[in-house]
Amino acid sequence: MVSTHIGFPAETVIVFVFLAVGAIFIDLFMHRHDKPISLKSAALWSVFWILVAMAFAGFLYVHHGAEVASLFVTGYALEKVLSVDNLFVMMAIFSWFSVPDNLRHRVLYWGVIGAVVFRGIFVAIGASLLTLGPWVDIVFALVVLWTAVMMLKSGDDDAIEDYSQHLAYRIVKRFFPIWPKLKGRAFLLSQKEVDAELAKPENENITVGRIGKVAMYATPLLLCLAVIELSDVMFAFDSVPAVIAVSREPLIVYSAMMFAILGLRTMYFVLEALRQYLAHLEKAVIVLLFFIGAKLGLNATDQLWHHGYNISANASLFIVLSVLAVGIIVSVLFPGKPDAEESKEG
Repeated sequence: MVSTHIGFPAETVIVFVFLAVGAIFIDLFMHRHDKPISLKSAALWSVFWILVAMAFAGFLYVHHGAEVASLFVTGYALEKVLSVDNLFVMMAIFSWFSVPDNLRHRVLYWGVIGAVVFRGIFVAIGASLLTLGPWVDIVFALVVLWTAVMMLKSGDDDAIEDYSQHLAYRIVKRFFPIWPKLKGRAFLLSQKEVDAELAKPENENITVGRIGKVAMYATPLLLCLAVIELSDVMFAFDSVPAVIAVSREPLIVYSAMMFAILGLRTMYFVLEALRQYLAHLEKAVIVLLFFIGAKLGLNATDQLWHHGYNISANASLFIVLSVLAVGIIVSVLFPGKPDAEESKEG
């Protein structure tokens, strides 16, 4: 595995923080209203986020060389591709909770903020663990390979999970009583708001429990957000080791994941609209996970037995982009069947 050892030069950290914080504020300001995001708008914003990431890659190229820029782009592309499966899970969660289109970007915004925080924690932990020796690489490799095998075994299973049994759902339910209906963009409702809702004729059959001297009630929007956040944390257990396989440098790993995550909110709406034409992209994700597992395994065995075999930064970038391109081309040539309209209870 290639290690750049560029450390954390002040100018690089400043540029990264400036671009990342600026992007978050732009996203918050431009999508502050609760209205659906069109495919055209989502596509244009997705291109914008890619250009922001490539601008940082250009900065790395100028200040740290082609190899460092290549490592960043490889990690960025890998995180983007691996995020596809996570976004499909989010679609199922939104559908189960019956979250309307105009509120999904609100949930995704807080979901992205949570992902940024948790990725930072996991990258710090993962990078620290790697200092313990090559056996940690082997553990990471097994985690990634196990994920690939599980995805391969799941195949085209379209069974809808009952998210009322999800750990995050049960945790929220333990601390908050549940108001079963969406109430605008609210995640929580006060006792006064719930009493006002119960007074309406259409809600006369609704009964809500109380937990002690409760002050707030959780809405389905909060339950949905909790499920998405915990699902993303579980996803990070796979994606962080995968990106760490590209580079051990925490700055490269975290910046690659950060810029990839910032574009996920608009990427979600693109994937939702084009899901039929990305039917085989998950197979590309599985192939890349096997590749990353092999890369981690090569790195570990090279450190243990010095066989001299490894995969260069440029070769990794070529493989990741090639597998992604093949997945997209095959999906366009052989699209999946349109999703049937299904009624799900939330």
